[in-house]
Amino acid sequence: MRIGNLELKKPLALAPMENVTDRAFRLICKELGADLVYTEFASSEALIRDAQPTLAKIHILEEERPIGIQIFGSLETSMERAAAIAESMAPDFIDINCGCWVRKVALREAGAGLLRDLHRFEQIVRAVIRGTRLPVTVKTRLGWDEQSIVILDVARMLEQCGVQALTVHCRTREQAHKGKADWSWLEKLKKTVTIPIIGNGDLMTPQDVAKMFETGCDGAMIGRGALQNPWLFRETKHYLTTGTLPPSPSIEERIEVCLRHLGLSIDRRGEAKALVEFRKYYAGYLRELPRAARVRAELMQCTRFDQVQTILYKYKEELITRLSSSRIEHVGTT
Repeated sequence: MRIGNLELKKPLALAPMENVTDRAFRLICKELGADLVYTEFASSEALIRDAQPTLAKIHILEEERPIGIQIFGSLETSMERAAAIAESMAPDFIDINCGCWVRKVALREAGAGLLRDLHRFEQIVRAVIRGTRLPVTVKTRLGWDEQSIVILDVARMLEQCGVQALTVHCRTREQAHKGKADWSWLEKLKKTVTIPIIGNGDLMTPQDVAKMFETGCDGAMIGRGALQNPWLFRETKHYLTTGTLPPSPSIEERIEVCLRHLGLSIDRRGEAKALVEFRKYYAGYLRELPRAARVRAELMQCTRFDQVQTILYKYKEELITRLSSSRIEHVGTT
């Protein structure tokens, strides 16, 4: 698939997730195999008002490329100006969020709210395209609810506007994250338009991604699955190449990557704030390990990086000792 000058073959993308896909997590996912990443979504109104926290969201590093900056809003003039501001940060492309389902966005005619007014949707897209020389892409949902699925009409309109790729979360706004994503729409989209289609929704395992690619979509975007398992990108590439699942990451690697991720967060946000905001990531790093719930409870109380380090190193040694003992017992019984 092509977006501007980018040539990507069945890319695995990290979904833009508010308060999750900050720079630290993007860098970790790139290291673990993500081909394409996006910033957290940035409000056009905040950008044009020079709000520093929002501008910080769209500051990117060279090692994150290829990367798109995602913006959202309901006013054409604001979105056009925001596109120019985003372009000044030199991303590879600009993505328009037309799929956020939360009330404070969707009920203000932004995000998924645009699915209720396709004329406004089109005007917003054309405004962004006017505001930048960069390629423009869109991420949206199937429709507002089950009775108003409009994704095929949306896709045709976006292609006519000059949008260069479309990502579809295969649920309606009404569903939010509930129910099952309907991937059958990806096949219909591939028969309807020629622009690249990236599928999103319910990608939790390598097998899920492989099955989604059977729809003919050009790329796969992983969201919550990456939060639950940052190694999902690497595991998926192995599975798509060999047809087999790779070994799970070692205890040592899990601890090392977790601490490196936390260190990157601290560099960006400061120790106190980073330690609070990092709590959402511990479950993914300790996934399926023995007594992980106890360790997570201890980590939640930490106020310093060295405390986290001590707990995780101690836990690592406990697991290594336990594993060694199990091997000895197994040898003794054979």
